[in-house]
Amino acid sequence: MFDLGAAEILVIIIVAVLVIGPKDMPLAMRHAGRWIGKVRRVSSHFRTGIDAMVREAELEDMEAKWKAQNEAIMKKSAEAVEAEKGEPVMTGPPPVADAESAAKKAKSVEPAPTPSKPPAPDTPAKPQD
Repeated sequence: MFDLGAAEILVIIIVAVLVIGPKDMPLAMRHAGRWIGKVRRVSSHFRTGIDAMVREAELEDMEAKWKAQNEAIMKKSAEAVEAEKGEPVMTGPPPVADAESAAKKAKSVEPAPTPSKPPAPDTPAKPQD
């Protein structure tokens, strides 16, 4: 990553021991290790997010290509059937009726009546002897 050789690492260790001191060196190394771990976790999380975004973009491109190929195949197939039978073939979804007629149909259908509960008796039942 930083292309540090053995000589450079030895110089860094010697300077760290002189600046920090041998007594506080374990504590400083522990803190440095924690910070390095945090940086690695954050970079890993960031890299995972970028990889997911790239995968999603690739999938969208592939889906667009597949859809175009599927439409071309369906069109060729429909043309072959039309030439064979001499009548048009529907290759797409059925046409949707306009919104007004669909709304009228929905309003004309009445909901089924819900069964009502029997009325509660006004007087309590008398026990029979």
